[in-house]
Amino acid sequence: MGNNRKTIAAGAGAGAGAAGLLGLGLYFSVPAFADDPAPSPTAHAGQGHPGKEHPLRRARALRGVHGEATVKRKDGFHLATWQRGKITAVSATGVTVRSDDGVSWTWTADGKTHVRKNGGKSSLKGLTGGDQVLVAGERSGGTRTARLIRVPQHR
Repeated sequence: MGNNRKTIAAGAGAGAGAAGLLGLGLYFSVPAFADDPAPSPTAHAGQGHPGKEHPLRRARALRGVHGEATVKRKDGFHLATWQRGKITAVSATGVTVRSDDGVSWTWTADGKTHVRKNGGKSSLKGLTGGDQVLVAGERSGGTRTARLIRVPQHR
């Protein structure tokens, strides 16, 4: 018991920010659930285990516009990066995308780049300026290489 108290006390200062964010999240989410006194037990069916979902699906749920993360792989560390925005330019070698916050990144495409448009396979030639896209890939130095360029289906 004594060790647990020390651990909690030591972690309290570092975890205060996280606890505050959790409390803020609960503050905003609880009233939303309170509006529906009897939520359906199948309301979240089909979502699967939260830890098993695709990382880009989590990024989409957060409604982020761009980001980077250092990831460790068998061959070392890599800088994974992604961006959501509108295409402002398309060339034979890549695209330039501008996010809602004004950030503009140029992405290089290569033989490993997968392009998806409206639910099907596509190519760089199938992309046009103004297309809303999600681009994911890696950054090395100042070069961003796209592994996925996805134009979502219109609903």
